[in-house]
Amino acid sequence: MSEAIYVLCALTSLACAWLLMKGYRRSGHRLLFWSGLCFVGLTLNNLLLIFDKLIFPDENLLPFRNFSALISMLLLLYGLIYEKE
Repeated sequence: MSEAIYVLCALTSLACAWLLMKGYRRSGHRLLFWSGLCFVGLTLNNLLLIFDKLIFPDENLLPFRNFSALISMLLLLYGLIYEKE
């Protein structure tokens, strides 16, 4: 059951990233770009979770998962603070 949840979370993050980048291409609003990059990073984070828990259960990928989540949130934070419309 957890495998399905991990995969669905990764697919949801990927769909959000795709929709945000598509919205950015249409409108050109920079906040959509930074939000899309954040969700690309969160998709990577979810993929690392799948690798960590399902494919390589003996390896510890937690530092890589935490780093990808940190970078994703910093990208969104940068977009929220410095992009003015």
